[in-house]
Amino acid sequence: MKKKGKQLIALLLCGVLFVGCGKSKSSQGNATSAGSTLFQGELERNVTIRVLENDTAIERGYFKELINAFNEKYKEYGIVAVDANMDQYLDLANDGPYGYGPDVLYQANDVLMKYVKGKHILPLPVESLDCYDQVPEVAWKAYQTGVDGKVYTCGVPVIVQAPMLYYRKDMLPKDWDKTWDTNQNGIPDMLENWNAMYRYSKEIHEADSTKYGYMESLYDPYFSTGYLFSYGGYIFGQNNTDSKDIGLGAGDAYKGIKVLKQLAGIMNEECIDETIQRNVYGKLADGTYFATISTPDVYTTFLKELISNYEKDGLSKDEAKKKAEKNLMITSLPQLPVSGDITQESKEFMEMKAMGGINGYAISAYTSAPNACLAFVDFASSYDMLMKRNEFLGIAPARNDAATATGGLSAILYEKLATGNIVIMPSIQEVAQIWDPLNTFFSDLAKDAFRKEGDQKYTTKETYQKGLDTVSKQIFDAIFTLSTTQEAQNGEGKEDRK
Repeated sequence: MKKKGKQLIALLLCGVLFVGCGKSKSSQGNATSAGSTLFQGELERNVTIRVLENDTAIERGYFKELINAFNEKYKEYGIVAVDANMDQYLDLANDGPYGYGPDVLYQANDVLMKYVKGKHILPLPVESLDCYDQVPEVAWKAYQTGVDGKVYTCGVPVIVQAPMLYYRKDMLPKDWDKTWDTNQNGIPDMLENWNAMYRYSKEIHEADSTKYGYMESLYDPYFSTGYLFSYGGYIFGQNNTDSKDIGLGAGDAYKGIKVLKQLAGIMNEECIDETIQRNVYGKLADGTYFATISTPDVYTTFLKELISNYEKDGLSKDEAKKKAEKNLMITSLPQLPVSGDITQESKEFMEMKAMGGINGYAISAYTSAPNACLAFVDFASSYDMLMKRNEFLGIAPARNDAATATGGLSAILYEKLATGNIVIMPSIQEVAQIWDPLNTFFSDLAKDAFRKEGDQKYTTKETYQKGLDTVSKQIFDAIFTLSTTQEAQNGEGKEDRK
């Protein structure tokens, strides 16, 4: 066995004890108190651990590579990791207690951390992991929780997620360096600011009504809230920990709403719902769309579609791959105008903020093999496996050494994390209540661009602000008023919840 594997086992044998934040599973699958056996004693032998991975990682073959490598390393212990073969969006709170959940889960921080309150995932001795010193503090904080005055870490960061701009290099104007590079810095204007993207998108559609410039499903809060953040809005107060303070309309956030509606005006009505989100890979590949935004981990999906499209045009597989890699580009988001108006010329721009997340691993409180699970998480978050994950999926590693080695995209995301231009999704349970109200609001806003002029709802600062204040109240009610009403109907008063 290699040195790192022996070091981990030694750490597991040291008797690291964490109590109070999680539960382990008895032989019947019922939760019991985590005490004398959790993350201490011998590494379990002859056990099978079920791992719930990201669907894309499974489809692209990375997950098979991961579990094969892990199983080979730990075969002398009889530890076998297998695909949990479950929906990646399972509900551990309901499935776990009955033995249906996985032992190890991979998901975004907001999804994993919602299980902390019910003690469905375990606190982890992260200082013992190989990745500990390589992961930035901001990423660890996404998985931290306070219990009785102590801070526990309940997940291990693997990748940094945030919206990035995808575009087709071969769809830029042939003379862009003369006509679309105002500051002569060698970067096309439409990649630098949304005002130029707006103008170029209009130019593309006016030249060919079947083609579009920038296209995105604006109803999606993950991509659209960044416009609010950029102008002073926020989800929850106190660094996204105070759910009583909902600030979507704070500062000049109304300007972000104005920009979103203006962007809808250069698209078609498919931006109102998830339609563009579903067809964007194929549409970017066949040249119907020039640009969109998505997360780094779907780069290989875009690339695969573009390669397939070139093969249909008659290129060989190698030729198609080479051409696709040349023309599919991914970069940081364009800057926003300080004025909040992308339809007019502007000289004052600012960096755009974006909602981001830290995807990682957590261990179910219902597992019967916590030490084997920890060994798997340590292995999956190692430098070698993150480099392999990048090779298969094009992700941005959360480890600094891996991010430095991959360069480019990872460096961009790390810089944005450091400057606060990536706003990590709240890691509290209440975040689950923001999505439906925001979906509805952003969908209605996008639809407004296609209503007759006299029927439009969002036309002034006051109406933009009213929309934001309304959705903020809806979220507040969903978290507090409605939940309290439901508890009362169920006979669950405050005394019952203590």
